[in-house]
Amino acid sequence: MTAMAENPLLVRHSEALDLCTERVRAIRPDQWDAPTPCAEWTVRDLVNHLTAEQLWVSPLVVHGATIEAIGDTFDGDMLGHEPVASWENAAEASRRAFHTHGALDRIVHLSYGDTRGSNYCSQMIADLVVHAWDLSRAIGADERLPAHLVDFTVREVTPYAAELEKSGLFAAPVEPPPDADVQTKLLCLLGRRP
Repeated sequence: MTAMAENPLLVRHSEALDLCTERVRAIRPDQWDAPTPCAEWTVRDLVNHLTAEQLWVSPLVVHGATIEAIGDTFDGDMLGHEPVASWENAAEASRRAFHTHGALDRIVHLSYGDTRGSNYCSQMIADLVVHAWDLSRAIGADERLPAHLVDFTVREVTPYAAELEKSGLFAAPVEPPPDADVQTKLLCLLGRRP
């Protein structure tokens, strides 16, 4: 195993991709139009969002592209007639991009400004973990997320959780029950009702 593959951040990213892949593969044909915890998104909409997010990684991280240069390339339907295969291809492209030599140290041009590749990777992990729960809830899969990925996501999103609600992409936080575990607190922080 190379030093690159042993990087803890890349390991977490691969684990989060694999978690989502497991959930996407579990979607039954009759579930693609089912609602999700994400307001106004069906299962297909959620997987399409996840797929598009992974497709952004290579242009941003490997090629140093700007949001403006990419434009609307990844808008619309990214799933086509083979949604599972489309997700798998996008996930592998994202994995390869972050494993590119020096990727975590590069400056990535995001919508809110420039950041290091490692910060972008951390944000992507958190997004994958939370949406894995959304997908699990929508399709009736196991909602228990791996504890180490939950802990990572809590550390990642807590500093900017208030900004997520302001972005309009996340619902307002929900008060967790008194006996809430870490996963429940995380989901409530991000506007989910576990």
